[in-house]
Amino acid sequence: MCQHQPPCPSADSADREAALLVAHHPEQGWSLLCNGVLLFEDTGELLPDGQIIAPHRPLATDQVVRAA
Repeated sequence: MCQHQPPCPSADSADREAALLVAHHPEQGWSLLCNGVLLFEDTGELLPDGQIIAPHRPLATDQVVRAA
């Protein structure tokens, strides 16, 4: 599927999000990667086989804790 050299990671590899962008629509909240993965703004993904990957944003580590 991918014509890039070196080839982009496949949709079933752990680093699938490193594939190059084919289409980017920030106004709609999604991007299509070269490996067929739809990557959503909330970090969720839809793989070419229909598998859904839940959003996986990292937890904020720099939150300020305020005393009551």
